[in-house]
Amino acid sequence: MVSLTHCDIVSAEQEIFSGDVKMVVAVGTLGQLGIMPGHAPLLTGLKPGPVTLRFEDDSEEVYFASGGYIEVQPGHVIILADTALRADDIDAAAAAEAEAEAKRAMTEQAGDLDFSMATSMLADATARQRTLEELRKRRR
Repeated sequence: MVSLTHCDIVSAEQEIFSGDVKMVVAVGTLGQLGIMPGHAPLLTGLKPGPVTLRFEDDSEEVYFASGGYIEVQPGHVIILADTALRADDIDAAAAAEAEAEAKRAMTEQAGDLDFSMATSMLADATARQRTLEELRKRRR
């Protein structure tokens, strides 16, 4: 018998996912997390990147989270993301263009505020690209 835990992925705009999963894989501020039923309670920051959900039938879905928090409680995992969406909804061309634009902005801007904004843009764009790569790997 497979044990399941309930998972919710919520962004500032809407609830993206709510359902039972066998495992959640995400990147927290201290490294990669693999959360299965019975995991110890935890609250940590969430780095931008892919969030993978594995279901009872071993199928998987990949989501993108731009950062936020992940809370693990007995029987429940909550991902509170600044922005979250299904990996299938990421526009690959737009993500590549955003990454190129952020790199350009980093080299062209001299002010600290502009540089930090460009760095944030680059981290987001790179995380979207990593999410697309994760999705491609899963489909092979």
